[in-house]
Amino acid sequence: MAGVPASQPDTQDNSKLETAIGRSRDFLLSQQKPDGHWCFELMVDATLVADMVAYHHWNGKVDTEWERKAVNHIFSMQLEDGGWNIYYGGPAEVNATIKCYLALKLAGIDRTDPRMLKAREMAHNLGGPARMNTFSKLYLALLGLYPWKHLPTIPVEVILLGKFFHVNFYEMSSWSRSMLVPLSIINCYKPTRPVDVSLDELYHDGFHERDLKLPKDPEFLTWRNFFIHLDKLHKLAEWFAKRNIHPFRKRALRKAENWMLEHCEGSNGLAAIFPAMLNCLIALKALGYPDDHPEVLRAERELKNLEHETEDRVWIEPCLSPVWDTSIIQICLHAAGNNPDDPALAKTTDWLLDKELRFRGDWQFKNPVDVEPSGWAFEYENKWNADVDDTAMVLMALRRVPGNDRRRRDEAMERGLKWMLTFQCKDGGWGAFDKDCTKNILEKVPFADHNAMLDPECADITARILELLGQENFGLEDLQVKKAIQFLRDNQEKDGSWYGRWGVNYIYGTWAVLRGLRSIGMDMNKPWVLRARDWLESVQREDGGWGERCNTYDDPIYKGQGPSTASQTAWAVMGLQAFGEPQRKSIRRGIKYLVDHQNPDGTWTEDEITGTGFPSVFYLKYDSYRNAWPLLALAEQRDLQKLLHGRNGHANGKHRLNDDTDQLSVQPQRA
Repeated sequence: MAGVPASQPDTQDNSKLETAIGRSRDFLLSQQKPDGHWCFELMVDATLVADMVAYHHWNGKVDTEWERKAVNHIFSMQLEDGGWNIYYGGPAEVNATIKCYLALKLAGIDRTDPRMLKAREMAHNLGGPARMNTFSKLYLALLGLYPWKHLPTIPVEVILLGKFFHVNFYEMSSWSRSMLVPLSIINCYKPTRPVDVSLDELYHDGFHERDLKLPKDPEFLTWRNFFIHLDKLHKLAEWFAKRNIHPFRKRALRKAENWMLEHCEGSNGLAAIFPAMLNCLIALKALGYPDDHPEVLRAERELKNLEHETEDRVWIEPCLSPVWDTSIIQICLHAAGNNPDDPALAKTTDWLLDKELRFRGDWQFKNPVDVEPSGWAFEYENKWNADVDDTAMVLMALRRVPGNDRRRRDEAMERGLKWMLTFQCKDGGWGAFDKDCTKNILEKVPFADHNAMLDPECADITARILELLGQENFGLEDLQVKKAIQFLRDNQEKDGSWYGRWGVNYIYGTWAVLRGLRSIGMDMNKPWVLRARDWLESVQREDGGWGERCNTYDDPIYKGQGPSTASQTAWAVMGLQAFGEPQRKSIRRGIKYLVDHQNPDGTWTEDEITGTGFPSVFYLKYDSYRNAWPLLALAEQRDLQKLLHGRNGHANGKHRLNDDTDQLSVQPQRA
């Protein structure tokens, strides 16, 4: 417009940016708990509620009012084609569809209801019960709706296999161990309690056992075929065990029971996650624990704590995420300009310090190093399962805000960093809970079809640790840093992106890597780094945002495709900000998208799921993501613009911390 100074649009944009930052900051502060922490909801598909309906009928105790609300919730998530999916916008999925159909039948919904007829048709199209995974089939077997003999055996004796076996109990991921121990107990007792419904109509030609045999690989000599034949031996052993002719059965059952009870201590239920908690409750009852036993009552209470109930609906969270949410929001609020001495933030630091795990959990079996125990878990209480990703995020939050006891903060940070560094895997990467948990042979076991038997190192967690190490003044010459960077280079996709294990998907992974590389001092003009920038810009949408759906885990051809979301737009923007060019067109368009799509109350609306549990099997919608990550992207854009104009802000593209610039005494490993 003629006569308008060139700086005016920037001034207007900056004003909008500041307004958006202020609104977001005010909203997050309004959600803080009295003791200083945050915990937003984790939303998932309808299967958890369906599982609880099935459990209530197996248990013989049905609350009709609760069940009415469960039915409303399940129907509210039914797709137009009659099925149920496992992520927003995704297609109907066989396990979810049949679980929900069964729950509705158990609740008394007539099979001739139009919604049920559509569900039945979709179940047919998806292959029926025979195509369900092992864990889902097991729940059917408990109700007399699937023959046990066609289920892969989960041998309880696995818990007896020590480290001297190539494949042993602790070569499985932590979450698989927690799910499989109670399931192995259930597999021994097979506590079937038949219900007065049938699923025969879900088979194309009615129920025929010929359809239920485990499919073999076409090649004869494969590990899958080996384990299928081994399963026949397990079933023969079951025959002898029923007649008390089994040398290891009693010992294995006793050890599994003790392991399960021990791991419930100091945790919000077994592994503090729904599937393991429900399996634990069923296992306790299979073992003969009465309904009024303290362990049974505790298990029921912990499951109940995951429920949300209104007048019309009930739904269930898979677990609670307070440590993760709190550390992220602490980082965001600090970046937004909240003073580190702010009592609200200081209280948060104190809360995080109280959650440090000074306990040798299950990680010691794969990582038996002489290091002082430390680390943080995801949930309120889960002392057996500290994880590397949460620990890294907590340490970054603690660096920014010293809290009310700086010495205590410093000591916890030093312990946490030393502990975390011991988890680097042989190839230079980091996984979530264990070290070198990568024996692919376990994925060939018939009951491993939940896609979570391993805890492999991944680019997103490895990059998060690089971001932390850069913050703590580690450099490119540090030996562990070198190995981590090589891991990232080895795992970069041809188009420049990185796979995201714990967030959806390539946008998440690429953002995390670029952020980590910038923090550690990498030359961001290297060709392999610039390819990542180019890829992010290539998938920016016309509206200025970014989006990607969970279908990328099934087929990477869809990477970077999906409706724009606030969280993924923020990730992409921050990935591009790592190059230190805040005026770049792609960044400005992304920032505009975030500012324009903010709600008046400082929130963003986001229907899509952008969190990952088990790829292709289970996904998580973090309600914190839509509101926290955009704030960080906006705040860092403001700081980068100030730096561009010669004012105070970032240094070398790293987070602006505060006057608390003391570094940890952990010595970097020099090459």
